[in-house]
Amino acid sequence: MKQNLAFVFPGQGSQKIGMLADIAAQYPLIEATFARASKVLDYDLWALAQQGEQDAINQTAVTQPLLLTASTALWQLWNELGGAQPSCLAGHSLGEWSALVAADVLDFEEAVRLVQLRGRYMQEAVPAGKGSMAAIVGLDDAAVEDSCRQASGDEFVAPVNYNSPGQIVIAGHSAAVERAMEACKAAGAKRALPLPVSAPFHTPLMAPAAVRLSREMEKVAFRAPRIPVIHNVGVGSVDDPTEIRHRMVQQITAPVPWVECVKTIGARGCTELLECGLGKVLSGLNKRILDTVNTLNIDTLASLQAALSEGETS
Repeated sequence: MKQNLAFVFPGQGSQKIGMLADIAAQYPLIEATFARASKVLDYDLWALAQQGEQDAINQTAVTQPLLLTASTALWQLWNELGGAQPSCLAGHSLGEWSALVAADVLDFEEAVRLVQLRGRYMQEAVPAGKGSMAAIVGLDDAAVEDSCRQASGDEFVAPVNYNSPGQIVIAGHSAAVERAMEACKAAGAKRALPLPVSAPFHTPLMAPAAVRLSREMEKVAFRAPRIPVIHNVGVGSVDDPTEIRHRMVQQITAPVPWVECVKTIGARGCTELLECGLGKVLSGLNKRILDTVNTLNIDTLASLQAALSEGETS
């Protein structure tokens, strides 16, 4: 285990057609991991990821198992190639499920089944068009929170992703989100951008999804983590499987304090982070959160080889 190394797993938004194709061409483990997921899902996930339509993989019930599978495939490949073991793990929203698989808290196939249901339940919790999300750029936390309070009225809107200083995502009822965007711009935000999602994730409006997923999670064996996982809820690691299950239910309706998660990772002495999944979203956020951490990504053959050559090997 390398004490200054942590793995971070991204959430939704980085999916794209053709993902991981260059790595899969050299390492059969990638497609083999997708084949395992396909058996659970009852459709060919790899074919969908390579030749499907972007609209299809953007559907939440597809996106969630797709990104979990991509991150897990990269994690398993890293280990097969002799990559160093991190001293802790963390994931942004959906990415926390990938972290739990990496930590051996639950089996990959069970995680695929649960996140497919998670996506379906979250989509069904609020009727289409009734909820939305928006990114607020260039405004401090307190000003965004105050703008949301002003805009809420009889509806709900609040910050849900504290992604980095000056970058916060808000969510809630669509009309309240619109009012909050205007309030944020009036307060000095550089940008207020609606996000291409159809449900207000990480809000109390997701409570029906949390109830439904909790019932399914009770059927699954959770284990103590082999590697500590910094949870979104509570921003710390726990060993009790029952508490982990509880936190993953809470995560559906609770904000994602990514800034605090990264600071916690840094406080543990981690200076090298590997983004294990598609894209570089977390790499960009982490750079703005802590200048003491360096984040590399490993979603292409070149970036994987670069990370290995950086000395992150056992």
